[in-house]
Amino acid sequence: MESNQIEQRLAHLFQAWAGQPVEQVLPLAPSGSPRIYYRLKAGERTAIGTYNADQAENEAFLSFSRHFKAKGLPVPNIYAENLSAHIYLQEDLGDERLYDRLPEPGQPFPETLAGLYKRVVEELARLQIQGGQGLDYSKCTPREVFDEQAMLWDFYAFKYQFLKLSGIAFDEQALEEDAHRLIDFLNGAGTAHFLFRDFQSRNIMLRDSQPYFIDYQGGRRGALPYDLASLLYQAKANILEAVREELLYHYLDAAEQYTAIDRAAFVRHYYGFVLLRTLQVLSAYGLRGLHERKPHFLQSIPYALQNLDKLLQDNRTGLRLPELRRLVGRLLEDERFAASAKKAGAQHPLVVRIHSFSYKIGGIPPDPTGNGGGFVFDCRFLHNPGRYAPYKKLTGRDEAVINFLKHHSQMDGFLGEAFRIVDEAVENYIERGFSSLMVSFGCTGGQHRSVYAADALAKHLQEKYGVQVALKHIEQERKGWVN
Repeated sequence: MESNQIEQRLAHLFQAWAGQPVEQVLPLAPSGSPRIYYRLKAGERTAIGTYNADQAENEAFLSFSRHFKAKGLPVPNIYAENLSAHIYLQEDLGDERLYDRLPEPGQPFPETLAGLYKRVVEELARLQIQGGQGLDYSKCTPREVFDEQAMLWDFYAFKYQFLKLSGIAFDEQALEEDAHRLIDFLNGAGTAHFLFRDFQSRNIMLRDSQPYFIDYQGGRRGALPYDLASLLYQAKANILEAVREELLYHYLDAAEQYTAIDRAAFVRHYYGFVLLRTLQVLSAYGLRGLHERKPHFLQSIPYALQNLDKLLQDNRTGLRLPELRRLVGRLLEDERFAASAKKAGAQHPLVVRIHSFSYKIGGIPPDPTGNGGGFVFDCRFLHNPGRYAPYKKLTGRDEAVINFLKHHSQMDGFLGEAFRIVDEAVENYIERGFSSLMVSFGCTGGQHRSVYAADALAKHLQEKYGVQVALKHIEQERKGWVN
């Protein structure tokens, strides 16, 4: 369905619920799924509108939400639905996620954040155990139980969506034996409670510093340790090992208020699920990053591989997984996933000068270094938010514009290709000791598309290589905007 049709249908649903016509419909940032989200407003009333073509997922989410809300669990209210049009309205929980409070790599993990995680794991235990009681599991999709078959699917996704795409050679039979050894062990954890399935900081909203859970439509019956493993070993969360250990036992204290737990068995299964979850996450990063070239997912791969390597070395499960250990070692030696790239860039004199500019006003900027210019990327083919009234006075740094570009243009795919081209030049220039590279992004007015693209490349290069970046937004700075 076209985006304007989705917006019109959501506007009609909102008016029927709110009793007044919608005044503003703004797209929200896309997730890793095909679901499309909007914020709809009229006066003081606001709601999150969702479009999802997967009817089974919609029915699961609405059924689970009403069940959890009736038990007083921290999930959004459902305001209205039109399942024949694949849309529904849910409570607007604001913009802040637990993910937004995570420290940057290398920064300390604050005590206040550890305290917030304690509240999260307390509510997780309640959701899994109390929320799972009386839940209509027939609504689960694609499978009612996270059992041996579902775990094998996760392992095979890692094999086909990450390993195969990485081009790393492996012994398929030996890897299959590792898979069955791990999954046979995890089967012993049982499937008696609700398993959220994608319990990580991006799916935890914060309102007045209280956690609320979203995106549990993939939930099913399963083992308690899985969701805790998903949360505490999220690749980019960088939770200190001592904090993870403390949160593990805080969760156990909370869960034991609702059910009896064999702690020793729980802990062994927990580390097994950490392994499986990390493999599943890598499969998603492979599909979205290695195949679709989406920058965020590519940047996350080294973190997940480092997590996996440490898990296999510590071997808290006591399992023998020789082929998997060998493969992770090979992957970490691959320069595409090496953590050493950032250190190498930081130690070299290379400066990457990145500009956003307007083709209509100033044209392609000159190269002040005398090298004759560098890469110039034309963003004008991308859908222009500047054509629409709500975005005219905004720039490529405003959330509404960012969400528009991510959701209503091919910006992510375009940037993936641009990053691939520039990365090769940066690596070559670092190796050869060059000191300057210029990259420019142009659009009609130098305000929306080019600003966002330039910012995204600057962040990408700093995170991946640690190189010096000189960022200039020509038209915005000409207007007196402080960069």
